[in-house]
Amino acid sequence: MATATPTLDYDRMEEVKKFDESKMGVKGLSDSGITSIPKIFIHAPDTLADLKPNSSHTSPSIPIIDLSNIYSNHHREQIISQVKEAATNWGFFQVINHGICQSVLDSTLKAIKSFHEQPHEVKSKYYTRKEGSGVMYASNNDLYRTKAACWHDSLQMWMAPVPLNTEEIPEICRKEVMEWDVCAKKVSEVVMELLSEGLGLEAGKFKELTFSDSRCMVGHCYPYCPQPNLTVGITAHTDPGVVTLLLQDEIGGLQVKHGDGWVEVKPVHGGLIINVGDFLQIVSNGEYKSVQHRVVANSCKKPRISVVEFFNLSRWRESGCYGPLPELISNEKPAMYRDFTMQECLDNFYSKGLDSKSLLDKIKIGN
Repeated sequence: MATATPTLDYDRMEEVKKFDESKMGVKGLSDSGITSIPKIFIHAPDTLADLKPNSSHTSPSIPIIDLSNIYSNHHREQIISQVKEAATNWGFFQVINHGICQSVLDSTLKAIKSFHEQPHEVKSKYYTRKEGSGVMYASNNDLYRTKAACWHDSLQMWMAPVPLNTEEIPEICRKEVMEWDVCAKKVSEVVMELLSEGLGLEAGKFKELTFSDSRCMVGHCYPYCPQPNLTVGITAHTDPGVVTLLLQDEIGGLQVKHGDGWVEVKPVHGGLIINVGDFLQIVSNGEYKSVQHRVVANSCKKPRISVVEFFNLSRWRESGCYGPLPELISNEKPAMYRDFTMQECLDNFYSKGLDSKSLLDKIKIGN
């Protein structure tokens, strides 16, 4: 596999700053017709070595769960069992017949694509590095914290718990973003009920704990990459929150770690992907597993679009700490993790690039 070795006079941070200040993103680089990618995007050989997923025709795929009969007592028990098994053994699953019509799925993807395909001078007014609230358009939210940048741009919108001023959302996708946030929250709360019941808790327990009240919506664009063997769309990582809901287009590129290998998540028409976050692994006392996932660089001339909504709690306990839910701790299954504060969580996330389970590793009891 071809790799590039930086020259001695190469100042990576200077190149990062130059790219960032151009506000052109990787979409701009791709549209310019470049045939080789800048050095800041080239990843180490160990990252690139296993980018191809399991190639065997018997390769497994993430579970697909049909939610159409969710309010039938008989079927609900089966669905809860399926969701529990998927969250325990895979950390990922797709849901179909979730109640969102295909026209909404299509219009959401189309609106995010339209934003990213706007001229540079239109998009650049939204380009910023201010994270945590409002609207942020940028390439690689961890650009200054990571060793190698990834081949994607993102439009991020913090929808809640502080309501986002709708006028801040780019007009070209404003209506669709607002509609999608309502739909995504509704589906996530249904799934959280199933996850809660799978742990033997009341269906409304996660809602009571405000597990869907802090929401960040992200519209990713993975443009054509002329050297997809030298970089990645998004590096391998786990999500830090409670659950993540993903709508992807037909191009694909998402891979999930399962066992010793990587499994390609093939797009399912009308399907939505759900995955467990680190926070849910902690509060479930290790019952549910957050799992590494990544996106390969896009070798297709057509840009890949995905819409992600991250869900987290908005109200911490009165003590200011969180850890495994007391109902899930027993003599037979003692707490696997110590309590931690919101500040610990934030400090851990913003101190580095995307990674896997670093907070869990820090708070695991017995380390």
